[in-house]
Amino acid sequence: MMKFGDRAAHLYAGRLGKLIFFARRFGFRELFRKPFRILFAPVIIPRLPMEPFDFQGIRLQPFYHRRNTTWACERCVEIPLAMHFLKQYPPERVLEVGNVLSGYFSLAHEVIDKFDHTSSVTRGDVVTFSTDSSYDLILSISTFEHIGFDDARADSAEMIPAAIRNCRRFLRDAGQLLLTVPIGYNKHLDELIRGGRWGCSREAYMRRTGMSRWVTSSKMDALSRAYGRPYPYANAIGVFFFGPERPSPPSGKRGETGMP
Repeated sequence: MMKFGDRAAHLYAGRLGKLIFFARRFGFRELFRKPFRILFAPVIIPRLPMEPFDFQGIRLQPFYHRRNTTWACERCVEIPLAMHFLKQYPPERVLEVGNVLSGYFSLAHEVIDKFDHTSSVTRGDVVTFSTDSSYDLILSISTFEHIGFDDARADSAEMIPAAIRNCRRFLRDAGQLLLTVPIGYNKHLDELIRGGRWGCSREAYMRRTGMSRWVTSSKMDALSRAYGRPYPYANAIGVFFFGPERPSPPSGKRGETGMP
């Protein structure tokens, strides 16, 4: 059973709020371009390149869809990445933070989302949720960049690490937390990535070389990419893996802790 803390007000609650939020985050031009990207998606998608992309030696097919202009944004590579790892675990041992994958596939794993009203989704805050369950995989696709940034708190620098620590508490011994995030969207998240002191066990980066083409990138190259330029939405992403939260060793002298 999951338990959650108080829910903060969302910055883009209501239709007018959504329009204002979208224009501020993505620009007024994209506010008008997005409907056309969705409208003409059935014509554009069959003409897009289908060459596999490489992720740490794994060859994956890009994923194109009209929903949320997936064909024109970072989700065209994030979704294949997420599905690759998702298929390695039984659904009862998977938790998704942020309701993304169900918009494309019929899946059986558990999902939590702070603002989603879908009946199959558990409403709750990733920073404070509690559960009796444990998971082999907790994954999140382009969601953690919104924490403390696109709600009323505006304190991402503290809330994102807190959310990561909370998720890691519910990983099984060999479990992993997998995050994909856009670079350049949230400056506080970018600084956390740049500092590299948030406990990830593995990280990888990809950058955009065309409207729907992505290649492996270095960390510094990815962090130098602007959000929304030259291509819409993210021009680089980070992929981060975290292991279970471990208790701190007891204080004392080196010889008393069992540490070498």
